[in-house]
Amino acid sequence: MILRLLLYAFLIYLLYKIVFNFIIPVYKTSRQIKKGFRDVHQRMSEQMNSKKQYPASPEPKAANPKSKAEDYIDFEEIK
Repeated sequence: MILRLLLYAFLIYLLYKIVFNFIIPVYKTSRQIKKGFRDVHQRMSEQMNSKKQYPASPEPKAANPKSKAEDYIDFEEIK
């Protein structure tokens, strides 16, 4: 009878330790990580939306297409 009572008390103690020292901390940590990922995703979405609203500065057009051909300098091989 006493042995059975001690066994039940020990099992209840183990269950208590598992729940409060393992399951609850894992649950809280996973919830914090999920919240962190949601926050990062939300900030990235906001940044992408703000970039879409304001187009980038227009690209400068080439003034003269001949200028690239004129910039080329022939070289002679040195012996």
